[in-house]
Amino acid sequence: MNASQSSELQITPAERRLTLAALAVVVLLSALDQTIVATAMPRIIEELQGLSMYAWVTTAYLLTSTVSVPLYGKLSDQYGRKPILIGGVLLFLVGSALCGLSGELGSLPVLGDGMMQLIVFRALQGLGAGALMTVSFAVMADMYPPRERGKLFGVFGSVFGLATMVGPFIGGFFTDHGSVTLGGYDIAGWRWVFYVNLPLGALALFMIVYRMPALRKGGGGAIDYLGAVLIVLTAATALLALSLGGTQYAWDSPEIVGLFAMSAVALAIFLWVEQRAREPILSLHLFGIPAFRMATLAAFVMSMSFLGVVMFMPLYMQLVQGASATQSGVYLMPLILAMIFSSVGSGRLVTRTGKYKVFMVTGGVLLVAGVVSLTGIGPDTTQGDLAWRLALTGLGLGPAQNLFSLVIQNAAPANQIGVATSMSQFSRQIGSTVGVAMFGTFLTHALTTELPKHVPQLPGNAIPQLDLAHAQSQAMHVEEIQARVQQALDERYEVIERAYGEDQEAVAEVLGDPRLPDSIKEPLRDGGIRARIHDELVARTDALVAGLKDGEDGRDRLLKDPNLPTALKQQLANIPSRAWHEPHVIADVARLFRDSVLGAEDAIVAEQSRQSLQFVKVAMAQYAAELVQDVQRGTKVAFANAIARMLQHAVWIVALALLVVLFIPELPLRSKASADSAAPAND
Repeated sequence: MNASQSSELQITPAERRLTLAALAVVVLLSALDQTIVATAMPRIIEELQGLSMYAWVTTAYLLTSTVSVPLYGKLSDQYGRKPILIGGVLLFLVGSALCGLSGELGSLPVLGDGMMQLIVFRALQGLGAGALMTVSFAVMADMYPPRERGKLFGVFGSVFGLATMVGPFIGGFFTDHGSVTLGGYDIAGWRWVFYVNLPLGALALFMIVYRMPALRKGGGGAIDYLGAVLIVLTAATALLALSLGGTQYAWDSPEIVGLFAMSAVALAIFLWVEQRAREPILSLHLFGIPAFRMATLAAFVMSMSFLGVVMFMPLYMQLVQGASATQSGVYLMPLILAMIFSSVGSGRLVTRTGKYKVFMVTGGVLLVAGVVSLTGIGPDTTQGDLAWRLALTGLGLGPAQNLFSLVIQNAAPANQIGVATSMSQFSRQIGSTVGVAMFGTFLTHALTTELPKHVPQLPGNAIPQLDLAHAQSQAMHVEEIQARVQQALDERYEVIERAYGEDQEAVAEVLGDPRLPDSIKEPLRDGGIRARIHDELVARTDALVAGLKDGEDGRDRLLKDPNLPTALKQQLANIPSRAWHEPHVIADVARLFRDSVLGAEDAIVAEQSRQSLQFVKVAMAQYAAELVQDVQRGTKVAFANAIARMLQHAVWIVALALLVVLFIPELPLRSKASADSAAPAND
C-alpha cells in the first residue's frame, strides 16, 4: 500500500468520529474499572469473608492485564486491530459479569468459595482489559500522525482522569445505595460495580463491530509463543514476589527469594529467545532507540508514583478526615480537574509547537513539588489545605498521561506501532503494579510503627497481632471502636468481679494489667478489701475491749462513739451496773463482743465489694468514653503519619522519574501518518 492510498481516502470523517467515540468508551471502561472497585472492596470482603485475600483481588487483575499487553500488541500488528479489540472487549465483559456473580451459587468445584471465585474472575477480566488500552492507542496511531496525536492523547488522558474522578464516587454510590430486589432475588449493591461495565461495553462493541473501519493488517505471521510464555513467567513471578513479600512472607524468605530468582532466570532466557526469534513478541531492537528507551523507562517510574500517590489519597480522606466513600471521590476533584487541564493543555501545546520535552520536564517539576507538599499532611489537615496540594500534584501528573505514549510511538518505526504501544502500556502497568506493591509495603511498615505508638492497647493480657484491615475499619467507624472497647471492658469486668470476690488469680491478673486505671486496682492492693475490713474490725474490737476495761466511764465513751453499731450500744446499755465491778464478767462480755464484731466480717466485706463494684462500673464507663476518643484519635494520627511517611518515599521515586525525563531526546514529530501504519486492510 503506497502513500497515495492513505487513510484519508479510505476513512471518512464520520467513521473517524465514531471510531474515536468507541475508543473513548473502551478507554473509559479500562480506566473506570481500576478506580470503581476500590471503594466497594470493604463491603465485598465483608460479604465474601475474604480479608486474608484482600490484595489478591487487585493483584490478579493487574497480573493478567499486564502480562497480556505485549501479546495483544503483537497480535494486533499481525492480525489487525479490530478483531483483537473485539476479542478483548468480549473477554472483559464476560469477566465483569462473572465477577458480579461471585459467591451467588455458593462454593463451586475447583473455583472454591466466593472470594476465590472473585479472584479468578478478576484475573479473567484483566486478561481482556490488557487489550483495551493497548489496541485503542494503536488504532489512534494508525489514523493520525504523531503531531495530531498530541491533542488526541490529551483528550483521552482527560477521559482517564474523568474515570479516576467518578470511579470512586460511582463505586461508593452503588455500594451504599445500589442493593435491590428483582423478582424476589436480592442483588447486593457492590455487584453493580461490575455489572455497570456491561451496557457501556455493549455500546462500545456495537460501534466497533459496525462502525469501526478496517485499519491495518500486517499479515498473519508466526507468533512468538515461547516469548509470550517467558514474559508471562517473568512478570508473574516478579509480581507475586512483590505482592507476597513483606506481608505473607519475609523478603529474605526462601519463597520470595525463589520467586525473584525464577523471574530473573525467565528474563534471561526471554532475552536470549527474543534475540533469535523471527518475529519476537517484544522487538528488543526498539530499545536501541534512545527516545524509545528513555520514554519507556520514564513511563515505568512515573506510573509507580502515579498510583502510589493517587491510590492512597482516598484512604487518607476516609480514615483520617472522616469522608465517606462517595465524598472521597468528590474531594479528589482538585487533583483530577488539574490533571485533566494539564493533560489537555499539554497535548494542544505539543500539537501547536511540535515540542514535547519542555512540557514533560515542567510536569515533572510540578509533580515533585506537589508530592513534597503532600508529605506535610497530618491528622488535622483541612479539606482546603489538602485541595491545593492535590491540585499542584494533578498539574504535574497531567502531561504523563499522554506525552510518554506520544514520544514512544513517534520514535518507533511505523510498522511496529502496535508493539511500541504495547511496550508503553506494558511499562505503565508494570510500573503501576510495582508501585502498588512498594507503596503498600511502605504503608504497612509505617503502620507497624505508628499504630503501637499512638493507639492505646485495650485492657487485656494478650496483645493481638497487628491487623491493618481491622485498624482501617475502626478508623472509619467509631461505633466499631465503641463495640470493641465495650467488649474488652466487659471481658475485663468479669475478671475484676472475680478479683473483688477474692479470686487470687483474678486479683493478680487485674493488678498486672497496665491498661486498667489505678482507681480500679487500688481496692485490690495490700490484701484487698478483706484485709482493710479486718484491720478496721480488729481496731474497733480493741477499742471496745479497752473501753470495757475502764468500767462505766469506758461504757459512756463507747455509747457516744458514732461508729459503734446500734445493736452493740444497746447491749452495752443493758449491762447491769454491778457487773462493771466484776472483772471476770467484763472479760466474758468483751470476748462475746469481739466475736460478734469479727463475725460480721464476711457480710461487711460482701457489702463493701458490692459497693466497690458499683463504683467500678461507673469508673469503667468513664474510662470507656475516654478510651474510645483516644483510640479514634490515635488511629487517625497513626494513619496520617504513615501515609505521610509513605509519600516521603514517593518524593524520591518522582524525582527519579524527572531525572529520566531530562535524558529523553527531543525528536521532530512526524506530521503525516505513515503509509504502512495507515494502510487499510480487511480485518
